[in-house]
Amino acid sequence: MTEAARYRLRPMRVPDLPAVLAVQRQCYVAEMNEDGPTWHGRLAAAPDFAWVAEDGDGLCAYLATYPSRLGKVTPLGGAFVVAEAADCLYFHDLAVAPAAAGSGLGARLVEHALAAARAGGLAHAALVCVQDALGFWQRRGFSTSQRLSPASAAALASYPGPARYMLRSTA
Repeated sequence: MTEAARYRLRPMRVPDLPAVLAVQRQCYVAEMNEDGPTWHGRLAAAPDFAWVAEDGDGLCAYLATYPSRLGKVTPLGGAFVVAEAADCLYFHDLAVAPAAAGSGLGARLVEHALAAARAGGLAHAALVCVQDALGFWQRRGFSTSQRLSPASAAALASYPGPARYMLRSTA
């Protein structure tokens, strides 16, 4: 079995949230960890746009996204507000547990989400890049954008460390 075939992607469900929070704690600095009630709200707001990856040992990666508008940044700990006239898929949180590092799961989850965006007629994808992930997102076709409203710039500033707003086409 190939490394990629070892993992199964599926929609995220409420019973997954404790494992999602555990992976989040393994991947992010403490001040970036978001709580259970926030995650419950996000999953309720956009249940068709959150996925997990698992193997025989359990959940080892996740991606939470939602339909949004270009230039709108969700602040750290903010609720997902699905836009009525969405023009992009906003990637809020991608994490791969250290035990699955190097497996290609991050890239698989991103491609899965981009396919969902295309199927939903969303022409763009957007995200906030944090920690040391710039190279990962650039390899996925994302580039930094400076075009933010004052409200979105303030939301971007809610993330610790260098944070960048990034965009790409879903094509």
